[in-house]
Amino acid sequence: MQLHLRYLPEPDSASRLAADVVATASDISGADLDYSPASIELMEEIVDGFRSDGATGAEMAESLVAFGCYVGEILVRHRGGTWRHSPAPHQAVPLVVELPDGRRCRPVDWVFHRLEDGPAVSILALYAAAGGGTPEQSAEPGRGRT
Repeated sequence: MQLHLRYLPEPDSASRLAADVVATASDISGADLDYSPASIELMEEIVDGFRSDGATGAEMAESLVAFGCYVGEILVRHRGGTWRHSPAPHQAVPLVVELPDGRRCRPVDWVFHRLEDGPAVSILALYAAAGGGTPEQSAEPGRGRT
């Protein structure tokens, strides 16, 4: 996947990618993405709108990466996470958020999965699981990791 992002998808620029999508969502639809965990539901609705319009991950890649950075920033701000390079080789977007307990979350992947699979992938539940949610809240549906 070839990305045309304003900033490279690097740990040092993830927060800027998130800020860009916050401004864009506000300008386009008046969405108030305020970096609160509750705003994840609004972000899911936006991604669901892409899905209902028939958009693909390839077509929406830049927006999905930015929304993933937005979710990652919520993990950073509310769960004490830190942006890191992904240790996984051959990953299109080599970003993870490392939590204080050492677990690594892939919020960009979460957003791509939401577009592909719809409401079956709850980013809000994934966020809750990253913070020590209940056992029935799978870290990543069908993928067995956070």
